Amino acid sequence: MKYMLLVYSPENSWSPDEWKMCVETSLGICQEIAAKGQLLSAAPLLPVATGGTVRVRDGQKLITTGPFAETIEQLGGFYIIDVDNLDEAIAISGRLPAAAKGTVEIRPLLKLEGLPTEKFSAESSGPETSLSKFMFLCYDDEEAWRQAGPEAHLAAMQEAVKLTHWLDQRGQYLSASPLHPIATATSVRIRNGHRLVTDGPFAETREVLGGYYVMLAKDQAEALEIAARHSGARVGAVEVRQIFDVSRM
Repeated sequence: MKYMLLVYSPENSWSPDEWKMCVETSLGICQEIAAKGQLLSAAPLLPVATGGTVRVRDGQKLITTGPFAETIEQLGGFYIIDVDNLDEAIAISGRLPAAAKGTVEIRPLLKLEGLPTEKFSAESSGPETSLSKFMFLCYDDEEAWRQAGPEAHLAAMQEAVKLTHWLDQRGQYLSASPLHPIATATSVRIRNGHRLVTDGPFAETREVLGGYYVMLAKDQAEALEIAARHSGARVGAVEVRQIFDVSRM
């Protein structure tokens, strides 16, 4: 079963030395679970203030700086893992340094037919290209989609698949997937040495994360333009975050 681990914490709670140690510890966990064939992808994100959020309303693009929602804990990184069950995902989440300062939200990936082949092994843009990696966080209003009906939802997902193929043809696609509904989320925290596991997301918001893209772009401006093409931007929001290149540490 594939899961996405969303790592949330207050950005101002980390000193530079603590953040460096967090990344180094996380890289060690990555190497361990990769050796077991459980790791598909993982990366920290640049600070939330460097991001942008896109909404499209009545054909007009609305671009704002920062995250789609102001919360104390902000998304600082992600893991995509393939493990046998939720218990294994919880065990890995509890080992992540951010679980002691914030929350690790676990979301199962929803299998969607028709997506291009994932290019996890090609995620490093490398010295041969000036392209940078970006993540699209696609936030939906689940109730609005329920009211719109299954045909409208299916059409939007098919449109999103077409966008992945457009990116793939341009050599900019790395990975994408919808997530199971927010009711399937599990949140993990470590407090005073004890693991706390709760059902549901780390924060209650009307628009919830419904899927992600990982792609390449020359800069944030191009990434925001591409995000505006996503079908979800017309009814929800697409947050654009640049992925931090740990090889440059």
